[in-house]
Amino acid sequence: MDQAREYSSPASDDGPLDSYSETVMRVAETVTPHVAAIEMTGKGRNGRFRVGAGSAVLFTEDGYLLTNSHVVAGTQEGHAVFADGSRTDVELVGADALSDLAVVRGRAPKVAPAEFGDAESLRVGQLVIAVGNPLGLAGSVTAGVVSGLGRAIPVWAGSNRRVIEDVIQTDAALNSGSSGGALADSRSRIVGINTAVAGAGLGLAVPINATTRRIISALLADGRVRRAYLGVVSTPIRLNASAVVRTGQRDGLRVVEVLAGSPADNAGMSAGDILLSAGGRQVSNAESLQKLLFADAIGQPLHIAVLRDGREKDLVAVPEEMAGNP
Repeated sequence: MDQAREYSSPASDDGPLDSYSETVMRVAETVTPHVAAIEMTGKGRNGRFRVGAGSAVLFTEDGYLLTNSHVVAGTQEGHAVFADGSRTDVELVGADALSDLAVVRGRAPKVAPAEFGDAESLRVGQLVIAVGNPLGLAGSVTAGVVSGLGRAIPVWAGSNRRVIEDVIQTDAALNSGSSGGALADSRSRIVGINTAVAGAGLGLAVPINATTRRIISALLADGRVRRAYLGVVSTPIRLNASAVVRTGQRDGLRVVEVLAGSPADNAGMSAGDILLSAGGRQVSNAESLQKLLFADAIGQPLHIAVLRDGREKDLVAVPEEMAGNP
């Protein structure tokens, strides 16, 4: 008996682990039914063949699913399989390469749609759960914490280099089959769409926020999003005390890279600049800049204030339309 008591006593110290496990299991159980495996196909001489595959999140009662643009690139139709085994043919509604988001539609499903949250409420260190549905691996779950917010990552799409803005970085590892799956918070709300476009094992997700909701609405209405772009890779930064006094703001966007030949490059922006404002509005994260870069900004002068070597400098860029969007 003494041995039994001695063996069981460490379990009393596992409360936090048990609570963590229970949260992950509860979220996985709630979110998994909303996440489907999708396989997009093309047509050849010998019939249909697979072009792209990944995961997708059901977000309306009438069968619309959200996934990654790179999963559906070059396709128009395919099929989706939910965790309960139900299957539906899907067709592409629209895709936006710059946000790496796409919408496909199938038949009205048996399961209820997922609940969207707001990634703007996320904090570094917060628990998040990634749920994918790679073909043959329904309900693939990884968990981790938010390790970075407001990231911008450069990716290659064919011969074109693009920048996906405002990415959530987590230590929840992903594989290519989980692309298009759900990133959920501890209340089972979808706060991001996972993307493995930058490489297997990296936990990256496109946030669900006001900007991406606008993108989704445009895809539903028009099948495409006319987007302006500057061509910068940036990351949020807290200004030092002297810069706060000089500029009157606490946060900005540090320019990590300027894409060659881009509007930002043509305007004279350089790596190391700190973006303070654009169009007269302060920018402190990728979304605040992204909000200014929709169709009405294409071809229009955009006044940008940057901090360079401790001094403010005014630049004028002319955003261009993002080429290659469907």
